[in-house]
Amino acid sequence: MWQAKLSDTWQFCKKQTFRKLWNGILLLLSFQLSRLSKRPRIWGMPASISMEPTTSCNLRCPECPSGLRSFTRPTGMLEKERFARMLNELAPTLSYLTFYFQGEPYLNPSFLEMVEMAHRKNIYTATSTNAHYLSTEVAEKTVRSGLDRLIISIDGTTQDTYQAYRVGGHLEKVIAGTKEILAAKKRLKSQTPYVIFQFLVVKPNEHQIADVYRLADELGVDEVKLKTAQIYDYEMGSPLIPTQNQYSRYEKLEDGSYAIKNKMLDQCWRMWHSCVITWNGSIVPCCFDKDAHHVLGSMEQDSFRQIWQGDAYRGFRQQLIHARKEIDMCKNCTEGTKVWA
Repeated sequence: MWQAKLSDTWQFCKKQTFRKLWNGILLLLSFQLSRLSKRPRIWGMPASISMEPTTSCNLRCPECPSGLRSFTRPTGMLEKERFARMLNELAPTLSYLTFYFQGEPYLNPSFLEMVEMAHRKNIYTATSTNAHYLSTEVAEKTVRSGLDRLIISIDGTTQDTYQAYRVGGHLEKVIAGTKEILAAKKRLKSQTPYVIFQFLVVKPNEHQIADVYRLADELGVDEVKLKTAQIYDYEMGSPLIPTQNQYSRYEKLEDGSYAIKNKMLDQCWRMWHSCVITWNGSIVPCCFDKDAHHVLGSMEQDSFRQIWQGDAYRGFRQQLIHARKEIDMCKNCTEGTKVWA
């Protein structure tokens, strides 16, 4: 598997340019200075962006707004023409583009065309899928699109365990879709996409962690990533919180309640190097703002640069580096906790 990892690293590195590297340096310097001075500065454009192909999903996962159909924001699908306009502005400094926020990307009929557009702009591309739509034809189109990384959600190695979280899902479709992608790569002699099994560790499936590694090895998947689960109402516990402490974002307190493990530091690197763009062009700070409560601007009215360097974004960064704990979406976040020495 190390050869695949090395190839994936090379796919990312070869897409970098001097302008992108310099942009990254400017972002890091402005973040450091903002953190130390407690005054927000931003000297570059985002190096990483998540774009939302759709809010639609075929599954009903219990901790997901798409699955619960609980959005209060507008729902819909990203149009290819809108994506092209956004891509033209962002491409010169963009290193990493994730085609995912909420929903199942493959439900957007233009999804792979948009991946190919980004690929032609020399941008590393990734997406996350429940793999229910990876037929032979779609798998081959995926490989031909130039997609660099494909994350497949597989939260169980038996149907009973899998459907405990992936409500309405079918494990055999996930495995069949994975086989189709791997076969298409081999048939087309392609090194991409780099295929990852993502295993969201929750109490119903934590006993199958070793099994998912074995399954990935049997199929020829490139990597397994274990992911901790975000629980919305965690304070009084949840049947989804794992019993194995290392796989939980939360710890049980003496009074029986739960708290997030990480310290709430007044900083977050994500607010300087990345953001999320919803299907209709709204800009939100990060993937924890799933219902877009903190819209900082819209690319339907302004350029991205105007929004990224505008008053709303500056005010949000200002609040974050002074009192991050007062921002609701940050209270259940494991990001932004690293100290950049």
